[in-house]
Amino acid sequence: MSSTANPAAGILRKTIIYTAVVAVVIGVLGGLVGYAVAGMDGLLSALVGTALAVIFAVITAISIMFAIRKPLTVFFGIVLGSWLLKIIVFIALLAFVTSLDFVHPMILFLSMVAAIVGTLAVDVIVVLTARQSYVDPSVLPGDTPETGPSTR
Repeated sequence: MSSTANPAAGILRKTIIYTAVVAVVIGVLGGLVGYAVAGMDGLLSALVGTALAVIFAVITAISIMFAIRKPLTVFFGIVLGSWLLKIIVFIALLAFVTSLDFVHPMILFLSMVAAIVGTLAVDVIVVLTARQSYVDPSVLPGDTPETGPSTR
C-alpha cells in the first residue's frame, strides 16, 4: 500500500513532525529550568531526558509506518517486537545515563515526564483531528465485483 492509499501513514508523519516541535519546546524550557537549578549539569540532564522520551516515541510511529504495509499478523509482530525492544533498550540506557556524573536525577525525571506527556498529547490531538474513515470505501454493501458499485 502506498501512503496515498492509506491515510494512516500521513497521520503518523504528522505525529512525528508535531512530536519534534514539542521536543524542541520541552528541551528549551527544560534546559532553561535545569540550568537555573543545577547549572550545566541540569541543562544536560534536561536535554538527555527529553531526547530519551522523544526518541522512543518516534520509534513507535516509525515502526507502525513500516508495518502498516504488512499483513495483520506481521504488523502486530513488528509493533509488539519494537515495543519490547524499546523497553529493554530504554532500561539499559536509563541505567547507563543515571550512572553518569553530570546527571541530575530529578531534572532528568521531570524532563522525561514532560516529554512523555507532550508526546501523548500530540498523539491524542493528531488522532482526534485526523480525517480517516472508519470503513473501507472500496467495498460497500450491495457491491459485487461483477456489477461494481450499486446505484442506490
